[in-house]
Amino acid sequence: MTDVLRPHAEDLYAEELAVLAKSDDRPRPPGWRLSPWAVTTYILGDGDQITPKYIGPRRVVEVAVATLATDRALLLLGVPGTAKTWLSEHLAAAVSGDSTLLVQGTAGTAEEAVRYGWNYARLLAEGPSREALTPSPVMRAMADGGIARVEELTRMPSDVQDALITVLSEKTLPIPELNDEVQARRGFNVIATANDRDRGVNELSSALRRRFNTVVLPVPATVEEEIDIVSRRVEQLGRSLALPEIPAGLEEIRRVVTVFRELRSGVTEDGRTKVKSPSGTLSTAEAISVLTSGVALAAHFGDGVLRPADVAGGIRGAVVQDPVSDQVVWREYLETVVRERDGWNDFYRACRDAG
Repeated sequence: MTDVLRPHAEDLYAEELAVLAKSDDRPRPPGWRLSPWAVTTYILGDGDQITPKYIGPRRVVEVAVATLATDRALLLLGVPGTAKTWLSEHLAAAVSGDSTLLVQGTAGTAEEAVRYGWNYARLLAEGPSREALTPSPVMRAMADGGIARVEELTRMPSDVQDALITVLSEKTLPIPELNDEVQARRGFNVIATANDRDRGVNELSSALRRRFNTVVLPVPATVEEEIDIVSRRVEQLGRSLALPEIPAGLEEIRRVVTVFRELRSGVTEDGRTKVKSPSGTLSTAEAISVLTSGVALAAHFGDGVLRPADVAGGIRGAVVQDPVSDQVVWREYLETVVRERDGWNDFYRACRDAG
């Protein structure tokens, strides 16, 4: 897997999954590779051999795992950057050993992505047949008893969303052209994700919403928790991208996370000063991206130490999405908060220079 830029979860963490499977003596739902307890341990870690994949409330993960053990599908809902896709991938890897059965929701997603399509060369040559049919990831998950993942469900057109209703309620996918159907095997379920900032794009129908159990993923509760998440992911990304190793740079990580949290919430960490929020989301995922870029700058063009100048440009790019209104927000924050903060003079100068 050394040539793969981003291995699938079941490949990257194959050793951990094998360790859990070997020691897992708890009841497993039909078709599951691990018990719900072992799946939760894989996601949250055990402080020893199993590394945490998601840092957040344990109860949130337990509810998500328990949902997959029932006949209801799982909808992970949250603001951008709350690890919805990351969690759905690892849940699928732990439950069924395959996280690749993925439907990416967009405005142009067709119904065939949820149901099935046709190999038109064979269809014209041989007529309708199972061999001429091209199964969707959902259809393959049903046939194999696996987990299908649907990303950005509310980005998909309503008629495409509704193609899931029969699948989720009857656990059957009709193929009327062949007077046939595919019935789901034990272990089949669906994990969907949705951005709660997409309300009003393509709202879920009440009929479809009833088929899902919704789990809301919160933003990190404390600055320390978010720093932990960002530090772990930056380190993992650095290894996967083969970036030269540099010191951890915890001071700059803390500064970036603090800036993002304050602008996101509209108030400084001490609660004394209100600040304006920019138009962007400033999610944890964006903080990870800013710091990974900073690590690359420090490693290839700096002295091997992560410094304010390495992250300043990335922060400004993340904050200033609207060149007019966000620029005003950023300048005001720099002058009223960053400039007056003890020990942040170098960070303030780097941000001013980057602007």
